[in-house]
Amino acid sequence: MELIAQYFPELTQAQRDQLAALEPSYRFWNAQINVISRKDIDNLMVHHVLHSLAIAKITQFAKGTRIMDIGTGGGFPGIPLAILFPSCRFTLVDSIGKKAKVTAEIAKAINLQNVEVITARAEDLKQEWDFVVSRAVAPIPKLMTWVEKKIHPGGINNLPNGLICLKGGDFGDELKPYHKWVTRWRINSFFEEEYFTGKYVIHIPV
Repeated sequence: MELIAQYFPELTQAQRDQLAALEPSYRFWNAQINVISRKDIDNLMVHHVLHSLAIAKITQFAKGTRIMDIGTGGGFPGIPLAILFPSCRFTLVDSIGKKAKVTAEIAKAINLQNVEVITARAEDLKQEWDFVVSRAVAPIPKLMTWVEKKIHPGGINNLPNGLICLKGGDFGDELKPYHKWVTRWRINSFFEEEYFTGKYVIHIPV
């Protein structure tokens, strides 16, 4: 928590309390329904929470922005972002019911009011959002086929509405169809921890 506060000194006390409550909440639920590797639960705040918040280093979502987290798993990056942006609306979507259940219970446990959790395949949903965010869900071309028609054009943010995803490893081929429009940021330019070497935030406008 101290590390996150160091990178985000503008946090309110309410946000600090919610972020601090994540670890005990995840430990409780993960013991019942495994959504985070048991080897990785001790690294929750850096590998999952801080990693999710890298998106907040490339844009400050404006009030009223609608964001879908596709394949949210246990609530990443959606839950940490929803804590940071309480005036935005987040829809956290996963096709696996037990993962959606954990995510909903975590949001309830920390009194997160701006989150809706849905068990569904994203491509079956009818709503539109300003942004879709994702972390380690699928190759970018596949993600785009699922979500590009669900992103409302235009936007009120410093970035045009589109897909924002957290990626690592060798994903150059995935970006080739979008090379004229894609922007990428190295996460280790925001956070100095070794874990973030080779990890990026990617934005593709729609």
